[in-house]
Amino acid sequence: MLVALTWGVNFVVLHVGLESFPPLLFTGLRFLLVALLIPFVPRPGVGVRWVIVVGLFMSAGHHGLVTLGLHEGMPAGLASLVLQLQAAFTIGFAVLLIGEQPRRAQLVGGAVALGGIAIIASGRGAAVPLGAVLLTIGAACSWGLGNVAARKAASPNPLGLLVWSSLVPPLPLFGLSAIFERGEVVTLDASGVLALAYVVILSTLGGFGAWVWLLRQHSASTVAPFSLLVPVFGIASAWLFLSEAPSATELLGAGVVLVGLSLTVGLTMPRRRREAEPCASHVGSALPQPSSP
Repeated sequence: MLVALTWGVNFVVLHVGLESFPPLLFTGLRFLLVALLIPFVPRPGVGVRWVIVVGLFMSAGHHGLVTLGLHEGMPAGLASLVLQLQAAFTIGFAVLLIGEQPRRAQLVGGAVALGGIAIIASGRGAAVPLGAVLLTIGAACSWGLGNVAARKAASPNPLGLLVWSSLVPPLPLFGLSAIFERGEVVTLDASGVLALAYVVILSTLGGFGAWVWLLRQHSASTVAPFSLLVPVFGIASAWLFLSEAPSATELLGAGVVLVGLSLTVGLTMPRRRREAEPCASHVGSALPQPSSP
């Protein structure tokens, strides 16, 4: 629950950070600082191409697009919810790219989650720019591709894969920032620095590190459903700190999305699978990716 709280509040922190930094520059700095830990983290144990692919899609594409979406007017609480569509995208890409066969409940769950997003969109009307919504959905799509790449790579050291793949995002992000964010003001104040420290230390390293540790102590089916709390904490923290009060329609849509996502992550899987032996050797070779912004 603490990990989910950290990741949920992270969307508010991103909102604060974007008041000091342009979005692409902010994201590039985030991964540059994470990459500084490479001397202290074991190699991921996978080919260079997988490190590059994971870095491009799970890190640069996912985080770059979500910060752009926030910059263009996507509310922090709503972003925390829409981004969880990555679960549905992951299933779809796993079917198309690596031939996985989803359960019927997962397909139904993906459809239900998309229906929930449609309910939220109907409640928002024109209040949120379409471009901001599409950027956030694009972030979820990129994250889904990154999840499939990470699963295919099957790194024996997931934290190492995260840190070493952080070498990839700074170059394209800084390059795009130099082209499209030229002239934008950088305000190096305390709030911006603290926001950057939060996303690097607490959200990226602390959150992911704790998630991996939990997956090594317990079965994946026990840990993964807690990611559904991320948008709950995200919406609540945005309501508390940014006064983003959700409407009744949005709360209804959020509930529908959470029901759909609960199906995709396996909350309704057969009892015999839920009670599988929580052995680290069974989990470590195919760790699911966390719902981290």
